[in-house]
Amino acid sequence: MEDRPVGRKKKVGEGGSGVHKRGEGLGGGPVGSNSGLPGGNASSGGNGGGMNRSGGRSPLFAIIIVLFLLLGGGGGLTSLLGGGGSGDYEEVAQPQYSNTQTQTTQTQTSDMTSGYGGSGLSMLSTLLGSGSMPYSGGNMASASWSDTPNTGKLDTSVASNARAKRTVIKGNGQDTITILVYMCGADLESRSGMASKDIQEMLSARLGDKINLILYTGGAKQWQNNVISSSTNQIYQVKDGKLICLNDNLGSVPMTKPDTLSGFIKWGAKSFPADRYELIFWNHGGGSTGGYGYDEKFPTAGAMSLSGINKALKDGGVTFDFVGFDTCLMATVENALVVSNYADYLVASEETEPGVGWYYTDWLTALGSNTSMETIEIGKNIIDSFTSACAQTCPGQKTTLSLIDLAELSQTVPSELADFSKDTSEMIKSNEYSAVSNARSSTREFASSSRIDQVDLVDFANRIGTDEAKELATALKGSIKYNRTSSNMTNAYGLSIYFPYKKASKVDSMVGTYEDIGMDEEYAKCIQNFASLEVAGQVAAGGTGSPMGSLFGDQTFSQGSGVSSADMISQLLSTFLSSDFSSISGLTSSNSSFIGKNLDVEQAAQYIAANQFDPSALIWTTNAEDYTCITLSPDQWKLVQDLKLNLYYDDGEGYIDLGYDTTFEFDEEGNLMAPDDKTWLSIDGQIVAFYVIDVQGDDSSYAITGRVPCELNGERCNLILVFDSENEDGYVAGACYDYVEGETETIAKNLTEIQEGDTIDYVCDYYNYDKSFQQNYYLGEQVVVDKDMSEMEIINLPVGEGKVYATYCFTDIYGQKYWTPTLTY
Repeated sequence: MEDRPVGRKKKVGEGGSGVHKRGEGLGGGPVGSNSGLPGGNASSGGNGGGMNRSGGRSPLFAIIIVLFLLLGGGGGLTSLLGGGGSGDYEEVAQPQYSNTQTQTTQTQTSDMTSGYGGSGLSMLSTLLGSGSMPYSGGNMASASWSDTPNTGKLDTSVASNARAKRTVIKGNGQDTITILVYMCGADLESRSGMASKDIQEMLSARLGDKINLILYTGGAKQWQNNVISSSTNQIYQVKDGKLICLNDNLGSVPMTKPDTLSGFIKWGAKSFPADRYELIFWNHGGGSTGGYGYDEKFPTAGAMSLSGINKALKDGGVTFDFVGFDTCLMATVENALVVSNYADYLVASEETEPGVGWYYTDWLTALGSNTSMETIEIGKNIIDSFTSACAQTCPGQKTTLSLIDLAELSQTVPSELADFSKDTSEMIKSNEYSAVSNARSSTREFASSSRIDQVDLVDFANRIGTDEAKELATALKGSIKYNRTSSNMTNAYGLSIYFPYKKASKVDSMVGTYEDIGMDEEYAKCIQNFASLEVAGQVAAGGTGSPMGSLFGDQTFSQGSGVSSADMISQLLSTFLSSDFSSISGLTSSNSSFIGKNLDVEQAAQYIAANQFDPSALIWTTNAEDYTCITLSPDQWKLVQDLKLNLYYDDGEGYIDLGYDTTFEFDEEGNLMAPDDKTWLSIDGQIVAFYVIDVQGDDSSYAITGRVPCELNGERCNLILVFDSENEDGYVAGACYDYVEGETETIAKNLTEIQEGDTIDYVCDYYNYDKSFQQNYYLGEQVVVDKDMSEMEIINLPVGEGKVYATYCFTDIYGQKYWTPTLTY
């Protein structure tokens, strides 16, 4: 079905050791960031034997269905696992089982004003965050992989209205070049020696006598070599295969402060004057919201924001040939507009970088042999060597790198972006919000598990599909001169942008950033308009951990309806606007000014009333073919943008959260079928907690990425799992370290070096029988790696004899979540 979400193909085996936690608990907060924890209350009923499906298929075990009518969103385990509460009752049909007669049971609506449905819900929502995936719901066809990728195509054309390049190349190999590498080692160095490895690549390059390669080092608690100091910042030159110290004591100062960077730029230009200057940022990147850098020695210093980058480059006073980011996520339109004031080209990645980072030897050697090489060729060499190295050392990890002509972008994109923004704002205001929301939810997203709301702007514009959007896409692709990605990175054209969807709490701060960097105000208005209506839709459905949901729901459900009138929505929105906004997870009175400025309450109420998901339709019934399913109308499916399966295991003492997956099945009519086995994902025979974080494509061509929380050699991280059209059974593609104390909002490069002899301890979240989070535990036994990670077997295995609770989580066009009645095995 074109309007149904894409799921991974599930391979089911036998045996395994089942599910069991180990040890005394690890403390700390949840590892799941699992927004799939449903809220509300449930009462159980019924029992059963075998359940038959059409075609003679039968399940492996009996299913008892616990039915309830779920009200808007929330968090917590109450609705999944049962709990008290009061409310109106409604009879619904119970599925028919082979050993019992068809039954009916009374189900209870949520009472979110008392018990766990109140502050506990808010607490869990905040702790566990969101994990929605980019499905397009009713617009699933538009989520297909791009037919016209711009990958691997060098574009040497220049727009007629592009400004002249600031760097003038002499030619004939006569140019001198100073390359400044701002190398904040951080935990990438102290944990894995990634900076030292890149320095070794630089030392292996043949630079010649016209290249000055200068490194500023610091930011790491421990450098994994016997040369660079761990106690003070230093400056080195790479020359003749040696690392020469030029300044051995610059003090221990934060490398994320703009003054530190601008001081290095000034010193480098004065000490090594040249015809061409290049600047490379090395470390973490957090995109437009997170900025650059994490100094491990000064974690409270925060990252260098886009405003900070702007200040550092302005104060540095140097015009660069190119500015590169050997970091994650910095190929953004916002960053490009900042850097365009100081450089001719930008080299950066839209997605998180694999841990190997740029491969420096080859492109530096090529530049050394011809220092008059065109900048576009330098950029191509950097991109080609990087993507080739990643394909060899970490196949399966998402890889992107692009070269942007800033002299062109600065003249062609701003006006087109303003027109696109105005037109999209008008779509939102003229009852076409769902079209924008469907486009946004299905657009290629980057670092999706981190909820930074960064998407490919060309892909987004293509999905919007208006004339203004097409013109913007054309202008963007014209400025992106070279772009390469790994095969599993479709719809990544080379430049991303912040567009809120998962985390509205960042809208105000981004509007402030846009003012600071001089970005056109029309785009700020656009994202404020979108976020305002999205939040309004969540408020109408009850919000996240909000008592308004039950107040609203009691009134509507008592009338036998799961939706509300425009008048009631209007009343809710007016009440919300006069409150502290805390009923929506992450919002407070200090970060929600965008709502009051942009929300027409009456118009929003009318639109939401006409485009509202009906949670009362989430009822398991037995159809004529004698199998259990949920049936939604086509209009309701058009309002669904995300679907995932949650599973919890009762080990006799509490509940183990096994995560969420995209293993679901639809019948020929497009109805969602109940799962027919008691299995979950395992790695080499050991069941693990698994969380899907990204889905792209359709049933014939797709890529699904997920993570498995664990400790690798005692350090908290996530294994990265990939399932795609060519590898339906999936494989382990690498790992990425976790930040468990919120040290930084930037994103770590992926670790790739999982080697034989490494130890892996899988980690899970654990809940008491009162449904409150207890702590983390090890899941299963410690694993000592004895094979290449790509050879680890991924298969679904039986979870064991304990009771299992399963529920599907639906997400609507406003980002609001609803859960099906619980299936109890």
